[in-house]
Amino acid sequence: MYGINPLIPFFVFLVGTIIGSFCNVCIYRLPKKRSIVLPRSFCPHCESPIRSLDNIPIISFILLRGRCRNCRKRIPYKYPMVELFTGISFLSLYLTFGLSFIFAAYAILLSSLIIVTVIDLEYKIIPDVITLPGIIIGLILSLFILPIPFINSLIGIMIGGGFFYLIAIVSKGGMGGGDIKLIAMIGAFLGWEGTLVTILMGSLIGSIIGIALIITKKKKRRDPIPFGPFLALGAVISIFWGKDLLYWYMMIGHGR
Repeated sequence: MYGINPLIPFFVFLVGTIIGSFCNVCIYRLPKKRSIVLPRSFCPHCESPIRSLDNIPIISFILLRGRCRNCRKRIPYKYPMVELFTGISFLSLYLTFGLSFIFAAYAILLSSLIIVTVIDLEYKIIPDVITLPGIIIGLILSLFILPIPFINSLIGIMIGGGFFYLIAIVSKGGMGGGDIKLIAMIGAFLGWEGTLVTILMGSLIGSIIGIALIITKKKKRRDPIPFGPFLALGAVISIFWGKDLLYWYMMIGHGR
């Protein structure tokens, strides 16, 4: 990407932080079943409306020193972190796919995964209002934009959702319905190969972190650990490095 205008990456990052600000609205309101459109953004403590100048992603948090202008209570760090991470995600997509329709499609997926991750960590739920429309959107985008054929997207939904549904039946509730719909959404966007990479990487990372939490006694063996964030991380790995991982696995399998 030689000769690129340096303002474009900055603009992409900026747009990402703005989308991240909207992700924060969804993260706060969806679990409470409140509208994500009205009213305008407000302080989570005193619920006073946030002025436009105080609603600039990341910058306003820094200028206000992490406190509400009205009630002076602390604003959780998760808000600027979500904005920052969404901006970095958009920038990474741009550097990988350029300003393309594929970039836009994966931006939708990553934004959804960010929302799901934070909500699952806080509330142990994955909202259907994110995953169910996401499945349909992924299927539609596979017809026109995504670098996978429609049948691949459909198989991804069936393999991911079907496999997790089977686990839920065998384990008698060990796998939540939200996780089933989440992996189905990921399958719609990434196809069956990307779904397999997502499950493998998500399970591997989840197992490592779970064992570490048990060893450090921060979690007991029977304590539930949200699996949605690990699936989201697995999907991110699949988007950026999935083909390389599959190629490496095939080479190992053939002894090369």
